[in-house]
Amino acid sequence: MLPAFSPTFHRVLPTITVERLLRLWQALADKGGNSTHLVMESQGNRRFCLLLAPTFQALLEAESASPHHEAISLTLSEAVIADFIEQRHLVLAPAMLVQSPGLHPLQQQFLLSLLEILSSDSSSLPAEMAPPVELQASQDRVLSQVIAQIRQSLDLSVILKTAVTEVQKFLYVDRLVIYQFQNAPNQPALPSAPRQRYGQVTYEARRSPEIPTMLNLVTENDCFSQVIIYEQKYLNGQVVAINDIERQYSSSYCLIGLLQQHHIRAKLIAPIVVEKQLWGLLIAHQCHCPRQWLEQEQNFLGQIGEHLAVAIVQAKLYAEVQHQKHTFEKRVIERTKDLRDTLLTAQAANHLKGEFLDNITHELRTPLTCIIGLSGTLLHWFDKAQSLSLDKQKHYLQTIQDSGKQLMTLINGIIELSQLESGQSVLNFQLFSLYHLTQHLIHSLEAMAQAKNIKLELDLQIQSEQDEFCADPERLEQILQHLLNNAIKFTPPEGMVILRLWKEKNQAVFQVEDTGVGIANEQVPFLFEAFKQLNDNPQRTYEGSGIGLALTKQLVELHRGRIEVDSTPGKGSIFTIFIPYQNLSFLDKNARLNPNANINPLNSGVVVIEQDEEIATLICELLTAANYQVIWLIETANSVKQIELLQPGIVIIDQDFKDVNQISRLLKGSHRITNLKVILLSEQISSAEWQTFSQNGIDDYLLKPLQPDLLLQRLNTLRNSLQETKPSL
Repeated sequence: MLPAFSPTFHRVLPTITVERLLRLWQALADKGGNSTHLVMESQGNRRFCLLLAPTFQALLEAESASPHHEAISLTLSEAVIADFIEQRHLVLAPAMLVQSPGLHPLQQQFLLSLLEILSSDSSSLPAEMAPPVELQASQDRVLSQVIAQIRQSLDLSVILKTAVTEVQKFLYVDRLVIYQFQNAPNQPALPSAPRQRYGQVTYEARRSPEIPTMLNLVTENDCFSQVIIYEQKYLNGQVVAINDIERQYSSSYCLIGLLQQHHIRAKLIAPIVVEKQLWGLLIAHQCHCPRQWLEQEQNFLGQIGEHLAVAIVQAKLYAEVQHQKHTFEKRVIERTKDLRDTLLTAQAANHLKGEFLDNITHELRTPLTCIIGLSGTLLHWFDKAQSLSLDKQKHYLQTIQDSGKQLMTLINGIIELSQLESGQSVLNFQLFSLYHLTQHLIHSLEAMAQAKNIKLELDLQIQSEQDEFCADPERLEQILQHLLNNAIKFTPPEGMVILRLWKEKNQAVFQVEDTGVGIANEQVPFLFEAFKQLNDNPQRTYEGSGIGLALTKQLVELHRGRIEVDSTPGKGSIFTIFIPYQNLSFLDKNARLNPNANINPLNSGVVVIEQDEEIATLICELLTAANYQVIWLIETANSVKQIELLQPGIVIIDQDFKDVNQISRLLKGSHRITNLKVILLSEQISSAEWQTFSQNGIDDYLLKPLQPDLLLQRLNTLRNSLQETKPSL
């Protein structure tokens, strides 16, 4: 089927070919003599040649398309030529305007089609039509320019923009774009179907503003399925030249329509392959007419695509380096901040240390002064003929004892706070009476309150069935005593201190309210800091080491509770603590009926297999003081039979015994022993060794030298687990 006929033939041809056509027309004009006329004019980058002969007329218009190419329009139509003469206002001799019979339109079509066929065969161009040396030089210049830009800049966007602009100018195409691929969303992976490749135009250069833009165009059209076969060619680095879409895509009306929508008539496509992946395409567009792409143009665009691929890899590596640099800088900033915070913390600790030394010096000096002074007085009168009266001696001794107790309380508080902060303290949960606990507290502090003429009250808001509670009663009493002592100390005479108690769901709420001096809002955040006194007055109106509230907060949190403060300067303070009920399933029925009874769990006996007498003695004394029944075995011979006879709950064995794994297996495999836990004593143990020990029945381990609190904690944990697995009767 012949293509649709147009009276005008359009093509982009090498300038050397245009010159040969003009020489051919000049030869025809000379051969025709006076009956044939030739009119040639040029203006800027445009020129035309009009040939008038008795049998036909021909018009050739040419416009520079590149340094070595021209876009031509060739027509034999008398009507088109007449319009051209009229528009140009050409003045021709009358003889030149004689109408000639001309060629039949079918003859014109034949001649133009013949020209198109002949001009489309670029492989048959003779040697004299090859691009001159100047074309190669210009190509090398542009290529060097692009390479230099790649080497000088690490900004990929700048490189791509420069390359697109320079290549468009060199090839003198209507439009040059970079089409970047992206993965298609939700694309099914069907082995039988070709993989769709969608993308977007990310860079563009146009010959003039009249050329429509394609920048940011996203193509997701099924028409491209016709050209999926080109992907493998692109991956192999092949450049694809489409001289005329109407001829080469004639079987796809959909694709032709899509390209015509964007005014594309011819295109040259070079792949950009990055790390063996098709990153994108470098595409040159000729919009209004077909174009015969020269082999040198194809090679040139392919080289540009290769260098752009290098630039993309280079930019990717640079981006990774920048990311690593940014990450490193961020880490340096974070480490610097951490170092600065550590320095500030150290400075604050030094300041706090100074305050603590000041406070503790004062707190120690008063009782020590009493102890040293009064004991010295007693010693002075000891061998005198006239001694002190018995009442004075008793008073002095009582003061010395009270001062010693005060020192002991202070030292114990410091040690206890240190143990709490290091996680070495263990709570002893048991059932007790809230009523008895609070009554005992109020009774013990009545004398102190009466000495300051302060009214001390207890407000119990619980029913008799809510009296039983499970926590550590000694620690809870210690918490409340700290709060009540502070309330009495900071409340002026004729003031009031109230201890309230109520329950909310599964927790007990204790509240200590006073009518004392109160606390300023800006000082509340420092209230629970260790060794910190909110009253920094050198006169020290109120005594104290500054560890009471810090210790109180630690004990509350050890119970998994919380403490709140509400205070108004000059009016008083309210401290509220919330202590959750500890659900201890290992407490037996007798313990619930008698809260003051000692807890004697099942299998409380412990067998210690240890050769070292000092270690064995330490363990036995610690466990005996904790109400465990302890038996010491010096060697492992017959130990299994002895343990089967004794029926202990826990066995502690030293790793120094070579048959420790065998003994553990025998103990766990014995049908005569139930609910037995085995603890290993070791100097050090690796994860691989522990895996072997655990597979042989070892339940836990302790490292030497032994820490008493940790030993008791581990044994209590194992004892509780034994209680939970106790068989029902």
